[in-house]
Amino acid sequence: MNRERGMSSLALVLLTLVLGSLLLQGLNRQHQTTLSQVSLEQVALRDSARAQSALQWGRMQTWDVTPQTQCRSLPAYSATVCLQFADDHTGLLIARSGDFTYWQAATLEPSAVHFSPHGWSDFCPLKERALCQMP
Repeated sequence: MNRERGMSSLALVLLTLVLGSLLLQGLNRQHQTTLSQVSLEQVALRDSARAQSALQWGRMQTWDVTPQTQCRSLPAYSATVCLQFADDHTGLLIARSGDFTYWQAATLEPSAVHFSPHGWSDFCPLKERALCQMP
């Protein structure tokens, strides 16, 4: 009788260990999934901030007063900024970093390029999609 109690106690301890191990494995998987999601969000936030910074940097640059497309690279932010115009001398300042692209309206004046005071857009404000693409 004593031996049977010892076996049942041992079986209970082993069952507890197996259940605890399964619980820990499940928590580890959940932790890894959450960690992966947080990492992706960090990359997205970084790229978004870099694209916005590149757009502001592009606004402060001195651009040639020509209707030709002009691009500049900002290696510190892994970003590219382009200024391109349509035939009616309206255009866009386009900044891209990673998967993020931001646009800001511009007009070409005889002596300077003027940018819209209404800020940037995270979608292309033009109907013609070809003018919204980076060259």
